[in-house]
Amino acid sequence: MEKMLVVVFDNETKTYEGSRALYQLDSEGSITIHAEAVISKNNDGTITVKQGEGDFPVRTVSGTAIGSLIGLLGGPAGLAVGALAGTMAGSFADLFVAGVDSDFLAEVSNVLTPGKYAIVADISEEWVTPVDTRMEALNGFVFRTAREGFEEAQRAREVAELRAEIDQLKAEHARVKAEHKAKLQAKIDQLNTRLQTKLQQARQRSEQIKNETEAKVQALHKKAAKAQGEAKAAIDARVTEIKKQYEQWVERAKSMVA
Repeated sequence: MEKMLVVVFDNETKTYEGSRALYQLDSEGSITIHAEAVISKNNDGTITVKQGEGDFPVRTVSGTAIGSLIGLLGGPAGLAVGALAGTMAGSFADLFVAGVDSDFLAEVSNVLTPGKYAIVADISEEWVTPVDTRMEALNGFVFRTAREGFEEAQRAREVAELRAEIDQLKAEHARVKAEHKAKLQAKIDQLNTRLQTKLQQARQRSEQIKNETEAKVQALHKKAAKAQGEAKAAIDARVTEIKKQYEQWVERAKSMVA
């Protein structure tokens, strides 16, 4: 199962030890890291990315789950810094892209206070014990949540609401006197422009999700070719799960362009 993972530490040394431990678990096949970064919380509440863009299939670029989560962990004051780490503008957009809910964000933020460090990662894992054991041995506080399909659901609602409003105005436009039609048509045109923008954003995001999925699957196939036994079986299962999640995402996203 694909999850967002945050491990909070009191100091930088332990954080990098934790990062190396995750790398080892990845190389052993216990987990798969799709993206990972080491961050610190500054005194003013903003976030600094200490280490990112590692050798992973997904980079911390605009619109990715890990980039969005990093921006959110900086709170309102950290959004500008978070954007440098690769987040989308706007905290609500970040929340949907990260695939986490506000409860998870609040739990992490309560522990990730100024002066502390954290590992933020997008991972696949079947068992929590390997990560928990290694991180707790380093006095790390582990937070994880399964990634949810908030993003496409929110986009679909926004598109549906715009279409409903356009239909309502069109119906009114057909009934009003000629002197009122121009104003209504201007409103309809404005809404149509917003709708087309939303649909274009959805198409761009769909392409990005497709590329990310292909990169994850390709990286896993390479690992599976070198693995044996249970490790190979676990990696193969992750490939199946990621493909299944993508197919479900595509089906949900179709409602936006129907």
